[in-house]
This record gives sequence, C-alpha cells and structure tokens, in this order.
Amino acid sequence: MSHEPTPGPPPHQPSSALDADRGRELDEALLGGERSLTLDELAAQTNLSHEFLRSYWRALGLPVVGPDERSFTADDAQALRDIAEVAGTEELSNRSLTSLVRSVGHTTERLALWQAEALVEHMAQRHHLDDTSARLLFLDRLPSLAPVLEAQMVHAWRRQIAALAGRWAVEFSGARAADEQGEGELPLPRAVGFADIVSFTTRTASLMSSELSDFVSDFEAGARDVITAAGGRVVKTIGDAVLFIADDVETGAEVALGLAMAGRDGQLVDVPPVRVSLVWGRVLSRFGDVFGPSVNLAARLTAEADPGTVLLDQATAKLLAGNAKFALTGKPEREVRGLGVIAPVRLQRAFTPEG
Repeated sequence: MSHEPTPGPPPHQPSSALDADRGRELDEALLGGERSLTLDELAAQTNLSHEFLRSYWRALGLPVVGPDERSFTADDAQALRDIAEVAGTEELSNRSLTSLVRSVGHTTERLALWQAEALVEHMAQRHHLDDTSARLLFLDRLPSLAPVLEAQMVHAWRRQIAALAGRWAVEFSGARAADEQGEGELPLPRAVGFADIVSFTTRTASLMSSELSDFVSDFEAGARDVITAAGGRVVKTIGDAVLFIADDVETGAEVALGLAMAGRDGQLVDVPPVRVSLVWGRVLSRFGDVFGPSVNLAARLTAEADPGTVLLDQATAKLLAGNAKFALTGKPEREVRGLGVIAPVRLQRAFTPEG
C-alpha cells in the first residue's frame, strides 16, 4: 500500500497551546457542531432517561460529565435516538445493547489512537519535529484528515461485515450447523492457532522505544499478511504472539505453515523464527475474541514447539492424516501443566516429486 505523497507546503509552526477558539474549531470539524447541550437537555431532546444516557456514554468508554456541563452535541442526540430505536425494535436486552455499544467504543478508541500515533510519527520524521511539536501539528492537520479517515473506517466496516455475512451464509445455510452441533457444545467449529516470537524478551530488552515499536509493528503487519493470504483471519495480537482462526482445518494448516516458513525464511521483516500451533475444535466467539478448550490447548502447544515449527494435537493430526499436502511426525509424549500428558504431532509440508 505504498503511495508517494505529493509534496506540500512546509508546515507552519503550531501554537504551543490550544486556546478555547481552537477547541471550538476542532469540535466543529470533528463533532459537527459545538457542545451545546447539558445532560438534562440531552435527555429532554432524546426522551431517554439519565440512566440510559450515562450507561451509553460509559459503554463508549467516555467520561460521564456533570449534569450542568455543556458537553453534548446535536449529533450525539441523534446517535442516541438511533440506537434507542434499534434497541426497541429488536427488543435488545441491556446486556446485548451494552455489548453493541462497547464494541464500537473499544474498537474506535484503539483505532483513533493507532491512527493518531502513526500520523504523529510520520510528521515527526518528515518535518524533523520533536514529539510535542509533531502532536500539535497533527491537531492542526486533523480537520482536513478526519473526513478521509472516517470514510475509510466506514468503507472498511462495510467490507468486513459483508465478508462475515458471506461466510455465515455458506456455513449456516440449511440445517447443517444445527445437525452437526451437539447439545451443550460450543457453537463454532474452527481451526485455532498461535504464532509466538522466539526469545522475544531477550531480543527486545535493549531496544529503544522507537525500535520496539517498529519491531512489534513489523511482526504484526507481516503476520497479518501471511494469515490473510492463506485464507485465515487474525483474532488478536498480544505483543509477541498472534492468535488466528480458519474455517476449515486445511486452511488452518496452510496458515500455520505459512507463518512458520515466513519467520524461518525471513519473510517477516526483522522478526526471528516463530513457534506455531494449530488445533481444530469448537469455540465461542465473543467481544471480538474466541474462547474454549481448543484455544487453551493451542496456546500450550505453542510453548512446546521448536522455533520455525508447527505442532498439532492428536485429534487435529488425524483430520489431516489423509491429506497429501502435509507430512505428520509424532513427537515424544510430554507432561504439560494443566493438560497432563500429551503427544504432539509436527506438521510439515509434504515433499512432492515436482517440488
């Protein structure tokens, strides 16, 4: 996604502090208008209770203000009316409504910070600014950048929700899913795996903050590219590890081998080899994460893998045993805390006469 920007005029030096006028300018650009409503006025305009308003605001991850502070805008009122209407039409429980709102708040909070820090870093490097000046320059540029970032977010959400809908339309069509799921089982059959950077603590102990940021960013970006290219999806990254899923066991195996090979062959830039695991099983998907025994087993197997290798459990290995693409090698039994004795299986790509 490289794009050479058209050189623009040199940046002007931003003011050392934002005064009230600048604050109003930013509100106008970002919020669609000034903060003109108190909590009481917001309740009157939306016909919603103070409890509902406070719960919504907390779920978004924003501070609940005092009743006399003018902190809300006309757009806030409209957003609240819209979500309240959906909650009524769909008869959402408080738990479900809170989860929906929290999903937006949690995701956009991280997104806003990620984008802001990326742009600050760019401005500091391009214009040779210290960190404070780069952040003030970011605030100067934000009104012109915000519409593009907002449009990109909406576009990406539409593509992601369409992709999810397409997968579910295939997976849950007819009665297949209900027939396959036993009583009390977790709902989703998935291949789950982890890729964990080898010797992360040792490797990063002497890095400066900027170097550590680059190191982690390179790993996350490289891993996401490998996982997506092989047909899997990233669930989350946890510093030195990435959790991924796939809808079928063969795709999961391709993802796992792709990660192991990329780390071993240096395709993940400046990242040492990774240990990788893969387990097929049923999971519960909540809060943008996955849970279940197979996730726990995959995490433990990762720690048992050698650098640049993929380990499976016995059940997953049996599902891949008849696939000519893969070679399976049993490993010695070992005691794993919390799991007892396990006999992992190493997954490799099978060599063919042509290859």
